[in-house]
Amino acid sequence: MSDYSIVNLREVDDDTKGRVDGMRGAFGRKYLDSRDLGVSLWCYDANLRVPFAHSHREQEEAYVVVAGSGRIRLNDEVRELKPWDVVRVAPDVVRGFEAGPDGLELIAVGGPKPEGGDGVPSDSPWPE
Repeated sequence: MSDYSIVNLREVDDDTKGRVDGMRGAFGRKYLDSRDLGVSLWCYDANLRVPFAHSHREQEEAYVVVAGSGRIRLNDEVRELKPWDVVRVAPDVVRGFEAGPDGLELIAVGGPKPEGGDGVPSDSPWPE
């Protein structure tokens, strides 16, 4: 591992492999060669509600809204998001995103990732 890394997350491939039309994600951890830090860019087209949510077994995350607006699902609560809002989410909280009329772009930051990952998909519906 080198002493530093530089990556432009807008210049790397979409890591979501077209899973959801209108959603793109670049997982920076692999480009940064970091053992303890994950930084990703997530972009959602206007009015897109991601059809799935997730939690984690161990990893705490923070999300920074860098453009657009939208909403975040936090278990059974839904909160509005605007540029430069920062949301810290404990591992066991189910989270999901919905973009506003101008789309939503956010940076996700996570800590050490357990071997094989620790994401837990949730099939619970979006609270209305």
